[in-house]
Amino acid sequence: MSQNRNTEWLNRRRIIYVGYPWTDKPSDFYNWGWYYEDGTYQCYELFRTKAMINSIKSLKWHLLVLRFLNKDMPEANWFELCYFLIDKHNNFVSINVPSSLLLKFATEIYNEEFKLAPKNRLRKVIFKIGCGLTVDEKLKIVGKLIGRSKSIEKDDIYQCMLEINNNAERITISKIAKLLSCTSRTIHRNMGDELKQEKTILNNGL
Repeated sequence: MSQNRNTEWLNRRRIIYVGYPWTDKPSDFYNWGWYYEDGTYQCYELFRTKAMINSIKSLKWHLLVLRFLNKDMPEANWFELCYFLIDKHNNFVSINVPSSLLLKFATEIYNEEFKLAPKNRLRKVIFKIGCGLTVDEKLKIVGKLIGRSKSIEKDDIYQCMLEINNNAERITISKIAKLLSCTSRTIHRNMGDELKQEKTILNNGL
């Protein structure tokens, strides 16, 4: 079972690790958040689940997003953040990251011009932080809104996986199928190897 991350350290330093869409317009507005019928790639919610960073590829993506969201961060603060994240005592990573490799990544990413936003998954339902809904209520909303679609896509499945994980429940094919009002066979057909790996990572983080 993973321990709590030291996100308070991030909060005290006003480091942004959640970013909502900045140009994409939602199809519907709600008190709890937004719905994007065609989805949006402009939503970053780092450290939302208990799953820790478990690969160099994942670490680099997290650093890219953090830099993108904190473009005005002074250089010294940036390197302090990078080294803080790879310290296993802070419960953000589950791998050993050589300092020399981190220095290389941190330097390259700090100088990134960001002509494009970091690669991201498509999201259709976005809940505001502190929206007041229970996780069960969020699950019902996700199932209802995404279930409108005639076809089930990988990003729909991923959103359901996140919400199930956020409810501290193990992700199963049957739970995803129930949320999306489809058959388990449909989920198996559309899931793909990448999401199967994500499912394992999220479940192992519980």
